[in-house]
Amino acid sequence: MPPAPVGGVGLLDLLEEMRQLIQSISAFARRYRPNFVVIAKDGLNLLVKRDPVDETRGSPARAYMRAIDGVMEQGVFFDKRRGDRPFGMPPEEERQQFLLSMTDFAVRRGLKVFTVDYSGNRQTVDEAFKLASARKYVSLVSPVPLADTNALPAYPRRPFNENPKSILSLGQVRNFVTIRNSQPFGSEAEFTLKMHDTNYDMVVVEVFHGRRPLSRRAVETLKYKKIGTKRLVLAYMDVGSAAAYHYYWQQGWREGSPAWISAPQRDDPDRYRVEFWQPDWQQVIFGDTNSFTYGLIAQGFDGVVIDGLDTVQFFEGGGDEEEEGL
Repeated sequence: MPPAPVGGVGLLDLLEEMRQLIQSISAFARRYRPNFVVIAKDGLNLLVKRDPVDETRGSPARAYMRAIDGVMEQGVFFDKRRGDRPFGMPPEEERQQFLLSMTDFAVRRGLKVFTVDYSGNRQTVDEAFKLASARKYVSLVSPVPLADTNALPAYPRRPFNENPKSILSLGQVRNFVTIRNSQPFGSEAEFTLKMHDTNYDMVVVEVFHGRRPLSRRAVETLKYKKIGTKRLVLAYMDVGSAAAYHYYWQQGWREGSPAWISAPQRDDPDRYRVEFWQPDWQQVIFGDTNSFTYGLIAQGFDGVVIDGLDTVQFFEGGGDEEEEGL
C-alpha cells in the first residue's frame, strides 16, 4: 500500500493541478511576450492524462502541450546516482523504456526534447550525443548532478553541432548548456563575459547570481554568442518550492506559516516545499507585475525552464525522494 498523501490532499488530482499551474504561467507570460519559451523539466507524466479508473489507459494532455514548447529530462541514456546504481550508468531498463517512450511521444507531438545525461567519460559523452541525435533530442552531458553545475563542460570544449546562425526560436536550437551556480565564475560581469565567450545556441541559468538577480544588462550580454549572433537565454523557475533567500520571502514565514509552506528540502534547508496549487503561492509565481514570471520578462529572459515538478510525488506521499516516473 502506498504511503498516505501529505497534508490530506488525497482528493486532488495533483498532476492536473500542476498542468493547470504551468498553463497559467504560460498564458500569463505570453500576454506580455508572445514568443516566451516554456520548457517543463522532469515532468513527462504530465504529457498524458491517465484514466482515473484504469491507469493503463490515457489520452494526450493537449491543452498542456500547447502551453509548453519543450521538455527537459535527466538520465535518459546515462543517469546520475540512484540508489545502488553508480553515477554515469544507463538507467534501469524499465525506467529507460518509460523515459524513451515519453520523450519520443513528445517529439511526435511537436515538442523540443532536451536530454541531460551524466558522465565524465569522453566516450560516454560521444555515445550520449549519438543516441540523442538519432531520436532528434538535443543532448547535454554533465560530469556532476544538474543542481551542482557551476562550470562549463570540459568536453567537448566547443559544443556539438556548433553553428554560426542566430537562434530566434526553440526549434532552431542544436545544443545548449546549463549553469545552476554562477558564483564560481566570479562577479556578474565575469560570469556573463565567460558565457558570452561560447557558441552555445541556448543558455539556461539561475535568475540569481549569488543572492542578487542578474541585471537586465547581464542577461542581454548572455544573449550573444562569441561570434556575435543571437541565442536564447532561459531562466530556471522552481514552482514546487520557496526559498527563504529569495526576494519574495516575507518576515515571519516558516514551515506551516503561511499554511501552504511545507517541509524544508533535504538538500537545502532554506528551501521549502510548497502546496503549489494554492492561490497565494501562485500569486507569487505569476499573479501580477510583482510576480516571479513577470520579473523574468522584465529582466529580458527569452523563456523559462520550469523546475520542481517532482513536488507532485512529495504530496502524493512519496516523501522527499527523487521522482522516478515524472
